[in-house]
Amino acid sequence: MRLIVLIAAAVATLLMGVLGLQARSNTCQAKPGEWFAPASGALLSPSVLFERMAGKRVVLLGERHDSAEDHRWQLYTLIQLHARRPTMALALEMFPRRLQPVLDRWVAGELSEEEFLRQSEWKKVWGYDARDYLPLFHFARMQRLPMLAVNVDRSLIEAIGQKGWEGVPTSQKEGLTRPAPPSESYRKALRQVFDHHPAKARGEEAFPFFVEAQTAWDRAMAEGIADFLRKTPNALVVGIVGAGHVRHGHGIAHQLKDLGIVDVGALLPWERGQDCQELEPTLADALFMIAPTKSDAPRLGVTLEADKDEGLRIREVSEGSIAQAAGLTKNDVITRVAGQPAKSIETLRQMVRAMPAGAWLPLTVKRGGVTLELVAKFPAEP
Repeated sequence: MRLIVLIAAAVATLLMGVLGLQARSNTCQAKPGEWFAPASGALLSPSVLFERMAGKRVVLLGERHDSAEDHRWQLYTLIQLHARRPTMALALEMFPRRLQPVLDRWVAGELSEEEFLRQSEWKKVWGYDARDYLPLFHFARMQRLPMLAVNVDRSLIEAIGQKGWEGVPTSQKEGLTRPAPPSESYRKALRQVFDHHPAKARGEEAFPFFVEAQTAWDRAMAEGIADFLRKTPNALVVGIVGAGHVRHGHGIAHQLKDLGIVDVGALLPWERGQDCQELEPTLADALFMIAPTKSDAPRLGVTLEADKDEGLRIREVSEGSIAQAAGLTKNDVITRVAGQPAKSIETLRQMVRAMPAGAWLPLTVKRGGVTLELVAKFPAEP
């Protein structure tokens, strides 16, 4: 009898695994505009999902910063949540804490778009296309929703990455408290990032500092959310943040739990055509299927990491991209763009977006010990 029970249990486990794989496979057949659960692949009723999320204390909406479609999805979701829970605030990764007064003046209607972007130092502190974010900001102003600057200055995260948490004086930490240690699965994920990061050039001893920097980044946003909820406990805080801070509950949610806030929802967009093998059950509470999009803005087709001592290091080059056609390769370091020093990823991104069709962009690149002069050629309009 015991053997029969054990066999039955084994068969059930195997069947659940097969069904789980089948469900996740079926997820790839979901249509744009549909919600589904990554754990099961089952489609979700939008009204039921929004009611459940509106009952949370925090809902994190992960994004790809340069995806206009992701930001349209965020606005749609924000409107649905606000209809069910009007006492709400937006927690924004884009802005360091010191810019909170500017956000307050924007919500109060005291600033024009141009003044808001200038006073919030948008090009310096964020740099992504403001047109993607402004509908969210306008919605907050129309509804008089608090906009929370929950980040810290990038220089602090860079300092922790260079010196470690203990190596940065308390006076420079902007009131940030020590992050909760990451889960083992998060540490493994960060390890994969580190292995392709310029910080690895400093040796294995740099990895603990890299982890401390990433968790401090998560902690900063969690603290900004927790501080607001202590003052306004009946509010729903909606986080407009990068997807990497949301996936699997590793980032902000993990730090919120350490701060005593556990009722946190996580929602992400999922672009049709993405690899279904990435659909791990713990990815998020729900995913929203979006159609594959192609931006009208020019793209170089590289993933970059800022190298403080050299320039902009290329981590990946997209197949068929302008960068590949120009001869750029992984681990090249872009030192100059159109004769100007390559100071930041944001500066390069802005220059690329401003390129007219058919234009050429000169790039100075270091490859090993050799300096190369390459040209990125942008296609002419058809």
